[in-house]
Amino acid sequence: MPNVTRTMAEWAASVNYEDLPAAVVTEAKRYLMDSMGCALGGAQQHDVHIAREVLGECAGAGDATVLVTGEKWDPVSASLLNALMIRVMDYNDIYWKQDPSHPSDIIPAAMATAERAGRSGRDLLVGIALAYEFEQRLCEVSIPGVREIGWHHATLTAAASPIAAGRMLGLNPEQIQHAIGISASRHCTTGSVTAGKLTMMKNTVDPMATQSGVIAALLAEKGYTGPEHVLDGKEGFSHVFSTDWKFDILTDGLGDSWRILQCGMKFFPTEALTHAPISATLDLVNEHDLAADEIETVTIHSLARAADILADPSKYDPRSKETADHSLPYVIAAAVADRQVTPIQFTDAKIMDDKIRAQLPKVKVIADPEIEAVFPELQRVRVVIRTTDGREVEKELDYPKGDPRNPLTDDEISAKFKALAEGIATAEDVERMQDTIDRTEQFDDVRELMGKLTVRS
Repeated sequence: MPNVTRTMAEWAASVNYEDLPAAVVTEAKRYLMDSMGCALGGAQQHDVHIAREVLGECAGAGDATVLVTGEKWDPVSASLLNALMIRVMDYNDIYWKQDPSHPSDIIPAAMATAERAGRSGRDLLVGIALAYEFEQRLCEVSIPGVREIGWHHATLTAAASPIAAGRMLGLNPEQIQHAIGISASRHCTTGSVTAGKLTMMKNTVDPMATQSGVIAALLAEKGYTGPEHVLDGKEGFSHVFSTDWKFDILTDGLGDSWRILQCGMKFFPTEALTHAPISATLDLVNEHDLAADEIETVTIHSLARAADILADPSKYDPRSKETADHSLPYVIAAAVADRQVTPIQFTDAKIMDDKIRAQLPKVKVIADPEIEAVFPELQRVRVVIRTTDGREVEKELDYPKGDPRNPLTDDEISAKFKALAEGIATAEDVERMQDTIDRTEQFDDVRELMGKLTVRS
């Protein structure tokens, strides 16, 4: 029997723009728009400043455009920095089945290799669709997910990113299969980056896995080989990870249905499982006009993994953006104190704000078996607020704003883009970038498109 990576590679190598349904093209452009907005906000973050300085010392000249600033770097360096810009604020897309992921982290792999190969905007949309297709399928294939046994989803991105990169480079199926093997066999990531006290690596490991896919595709292009059995063979993923692997999920129905239509976008710049609790809390606080000092407790009934990952002791004393945006107590405290959860709530000053800090002990997180039973079909949460005068109000939500069942509108994506562009781009820059993305399929040379996704100083 052939290894599953061969079937994946054969299909990926055969997909053309004409094979994409209109709805897939539309969604690919919507995620490209959302990702570019995230990159504008991300370019202003301290993490990115450090990475830019380091990469600037070692990056070679090349065809790949650095988003926002417009430098021309080698595709390996550009893919890492661009992915970090998109990812660093934890504000980009989210897909969560058995495992979570942020497929837009892989878009820069398609960008960099498409520029290197002189592809079109139509080709770039194919690369984006492939990135989503295989990243999301990889999130479904391990039961339970690899995150449940201590591994981070960047482990999966390392297997998906070389597919998008390889297709943009025009690799044949055998070369794409080798690229998957090269990247996935050397880039497994421990869950330590999202456990306990969080660091800058929380938002960096997935961009590094994207970069890994670009390196792998470039190596495979020159004839480098990698293990074909990296997923389903001896000492491959299904051998070393103690979960149940259903590899038919990776190949059944390819081209009949498209996973990008099932992905979601973030309405809040926080970890995905905080979104429904934030939404419910904001609804209750606003509907009942509750001031922070009128609230005695806020009890969140959620998943066991939310209680474990997002409400351990370190999350009740966040000291950095990385810990705060993965702290369920903090985001709920901010919702109670400020009645909003936006990038403003994750500045150093806000994280240490006395009014927000005073709300942290009020937040209780309970692992609820009934909620566990309906996940991942529903991201159900129940929030109960008890007031100082003894009243109780509660709200239950099955999924947050941004879920494909309640998607962000084009206007909401545009507003998010404009808000993230503040401080770095002019209104003219924003208008040009948004118009460019809207017309992605019209560009015969993706380099022209990428050149317009920069700030004109």
